[in-house]
Amino acid sequence: MCARPIASLIYDFDKTLSPNNMQEYGFLRGLKIEPAEFWAECRRFAIENRMDGVLAYMYKMKEKAEGVMELSRGVFRTLGADIEFFPGVPDWFDRVNAYGAGLGLDVEHYIISSGLTEIIEGSAIAKHFREIFAASYCYDADGRPLWPSSAVNYTSKTQFIFRINKGILDVTNDNDLNGFTPEDRRRVPFRNMIYVGDGLTDVPSMKLTRSKGGFSIAVHPPGDTRLVDDMLLQNRVDFALTADYSAGSELERVVQAILRQIVAVDECARLHAAHLDGARRRIEAREAKPVAYEGTWMGTRE
Repeated sequence: MCARPIASLIYDFDKTLSPNNMQEYGFLRGLKIEPAEFWAECRRFAIENRMDGVLAYMYKMKEKAEGVMELSRGVFRTLGADIEFFPGVPDWFDRVNAYGAGLGLDVEHYIISSGLTEIIEGSAIAKHFREIFAASYCYDADGRPLWPSSAVNYTSKTQFIFRINKGILDVTNDNDLNGFTPEDRRRVPFRNMIYVGDGLTDVPSMKLTRSKGGFSIAVHPPGDTRLVDDMLLQNRVDFALTADYSAGSELERVVQAILRQIVAVDECARLHAAHLDGARRRIEAREAKPVAYEGTWMGTRE
């Protein structure tokens, strides 16, 4: 176990931290394309070609930009600066970190998103994440996108939870990810994870986190609880909360309560491990000690 317990907050991005899909800010506005029109076209293209939805939107982004907007790694990062956030998000991470530190807890933040890595990297909050797992292109020598290098959809999101659990953040390292790691040697126990998402595409990750002893939170826009009510009643999530990350919000109070529980459970786990070690040492000591059989038929003195 690490010297201090680690808690991981894992977020979806679009409609979880930001009210809209990231493409709807600088990219679609720059092309003067209505978001509903763009996403409908992506959906039709995916169906016609039996194509993954993430790959479909990545293809359509390149197609729509051709001859109108230059696309490059740097341009994508520039587009990230236009992203808007739910209330309280910009200073949320520092507040949560400070609260965790006061409990003797190290708090880490991760993104698992179907959006684009480079756009997220250009956002105002990118510096707060230990790692960003999202879709991405591979680029030529001039930084122009050539082909998708990764596409993160709703089911593939779950592999990154295991990466966080084992501390294997290099996405090219599959051998260690799929190899056996004893639970007590995993960097972040599942019970120390909080997954925050907004919709059905997050359900596999939410259920995985919850089934392994962690916590799942579904956030929603103010007043619109239609989807998250069902998720809560179907035991897919632990909490359904307004996407308000402001100081003193219900979301902050719930996360603080979870962090306190993580610290308490971690202390109990450490005490239990210490008692197990003590029992093993006593048993080993007894088994190593010679046994005298005086006064029995095996060793009676004359």
